[in-house]
Amino acid sequence: MLEPKKTPPISIGDIDLDVLEDTLSFYIRTVNLAVSRDLDERLEGLDVARGTGKITTLLMVDSHPGIRPSVIAQLILKDRSAMGRLVDQMENHGLLTRETSVDDNRAQELYITEKGAQLAVQVRALVTQQSKDFFAFIPEDEQRLLMDILRRAYRRIAGLP
Repeated sequence: MLEPKKTPPISIGDIDLDVLEDTLSFYIRTVNLAVSRDLDERLEGLDVARGTGKITTLLMVDSHPGIRPSVIAQLILKDRSAMGRLVDQMENHGLLTRETSVDDNRAQELYITEKGAQLAVQVRALVTQQSKDFFAFIPEDEQRLLMDILRRAYRRIAGLP
């Protein structure tokens, strides 16, 4: 354990991060919070603001008509009940519809609505620009390296090839 400071800190400049200084998960969680807040501000008033999984669900349904909720759940690391609530919410907002699969009457397929397709176009532009703006302080070559590392980690965690 580190030796406690003699005087209490009065600003963040007075703080050392203890073992967190060298803990990757601390930085990932903190950056995730900051990115999410920034994105929520940009999406304010849209049906995909506030919450996790809505953007990915919207884009996957738009680009993969008939995709099953279970496939999206695996991509966004949600359990079955959380995915069901997410689909209910998006269906109630008129962004997608669900139909029973003709191949398996126990399975559902998701389809984008006209409103959802229009929102997907808008969201694609917003999330792309937000990512560029938010990480503009990191040189492009380092962004590519970081993207490669995070993409590999995500694919392993999500069980993708």
